[in-house]
Amino acid sequence: MTDPKKRVAIPGSERATLHGARLVGAPDPNERIEVTLLLRPLSSKTPASAEQLGALMPHERRNLSREEFEAAHGADPKDLVKIEAFAQKYGLDVMEVKPGERTIVLSGTVKALSEAFNVTLQMYEHPTGTYRGRTGAISVPAELDGIVQGVFGLDNRPQAKPHIRPIHEQGGAWRHAQQGVSYLPTQVAQLYDFPTSVNGHGQCIAIIELGGGYKINDLNTYFRQLGITTPHVTAVSVGGAHNTPTGDPNGPDGEVMLDIEVAGAVAPGAQIAVYFAPNTDAGFLRAITTAIHDKVRKPSVVSISWGGPESSWTAQALQAFDQAFQSAASMGVTVCCASGDNGSSDGVNDGLAHVDFPASSPHVLACGGTRLIASGKTISSETVWNDGATGGATGGGISDFFPLPTWQAKANVPPSANPGGHIGRGSPDVAGDADPLTGYQVRVDGQDTVFGGTSAVAPLWAGLTALLNQSLATSIGYVNPLLYGKAATAPGDFHDITTGNNGAYHASAGWDPCTGLGSPDGVNLLGALTGKASAASRTTRSSTRSS
Repeated sequence: MTDPKKRVAIPGSERATLHGARLVGAPDPNERIEVTLLLRPLSSKTPASAEQLGALMPHERRNLSREEFEAAHGADPKDLVKIEAFAQKYGLDVMEVKPGERTIVLSGTVKALSEAFNVTLQMYEHPTGTYRGRTGAISVPAELDGIVQGVFGLDNRPQAKPHIRPIHEQGGAWRHAQQGVSYLPTQVAQLYDFPTSVNGHGQCIAIIELGGGYKINDLNTYFRQLGITTPHVTAVSVGGAHNTPTGDPNGPDGEVMLDIEVAGAVAPGAQIAVYFAPNTDAGFLRAITTAIHDKVRKPSVVSISWGGPESSWTAQALQAFDQAFQSAASMGVTVCCASGDNGSSDGVNDGLAHVDFPASSPHVLACGGTRLIASGKTISSETVWNDGATGGATGGGISDFFPLPTWQAKANVPPSANPGGHIGRGSPDVAGDADPLTGYQVRVDGQDTVFGGTSAVAPLWAGLTALLNQSLATSIGYVNPLLYGKAATAPGDFHDITTGNNGAYHASAGWDPCTGLGSPDGVNLLGALTGKASAASRTTRSSTRSS
């Protein structure tokens, strides 16, 4: 019989205090908070692997329905019973059970949850605000060993930042008028030769937001100016967060509106579901799993423009998010993630190179940034986005956590710029216009402005994905293996970016850690994904569009 006093630490749950944080005391022991538990899957048999999916074109794959996935890979009902007994023992309430997502949300007092998971919670002051935190590992009773794979929400520090760059950060409107240009999202789509015979009808684009909100009047005004019917936009509340505009166009509202307006302009026929969640590891995870497993809206693509350096995440979080993205892959859902706006350091001032997560997950399409200059309706030049030490630059580099995927084995991924030269998952995979000086014209909180950042590239690629899905009458799903293999073996599928750097890494012919495979030629990619376009035709088309 299991010793009732024996406890087991959850692997990868160790937390450290935020750099620069100051301990200010203990939280109210009677304050009620929620935690999210991630449980092991029902079956030890994993969903289709990258190798299996990579060997198949989109029309050859059989994606699992959400119901099928839950039946095969959801939480074991017996494990849920054990968690409920554990909750009862410690005086916790079961607030939400989602077997398909393998999550269960428990509520209790700070005192009860501290005892249940053997942690000491403290309050800390940090330049970003006050947060409730912990140090060390989380543990569970021995009878739950292996059942609980992660516990999120005990620590409520802000987990991610939006990867958006307002034009004023580049030196103000005057500099933009003198040195910069800007584009409507529809113009960017035209420059990248997105398919024009489709509009995303029948698709749902999920957008993850960790703050801010949108105003329907702004959306109606913006799309009316574009001559486009406003897409159908729905706000979905996760973990108590809601569509809550702050009224500050340079705050999180800018992220929300940029995401909706770019995706909606590119694929106006698609439904857009915006999942609002608290900016914590628990909130972020719940937003992603809710979107991926949503049986009502059934998103075919998820756009994520929030993230943070890999080093700011716990190993349990990195693994939990990546498992969610693996689930998305098996259900034919493409996940597009911004690669970051602070170059190869990702904003960490330790002299080392860092990649941004969740873009560094091998199961997402990581989206880097370029500086795009057009001449009329064609691209005249496209280089790596890097506006210098203070102006921002595309994120990208080599993961310290995720190994090199098999589909990147022939991409000439270089060693990490860090000591030891580790070779891991290379980010980004693809790119698009992100420089605020060649940014996107958007409307936020009643103001017309210009934004850049890789935040714009994730919804741009999400919109393109919706167009490709409609064109193919199937989902491209986990597209990474195809982009590095069958679909990108001929010139013309991408505009190869060969000029510029993001700090520690430089652009080069083929894949590189600044702009990945390059920016897209949408029509050529569509032909490649059908398997019908010839290399010669793609090369011919490419010669008229790439710089």
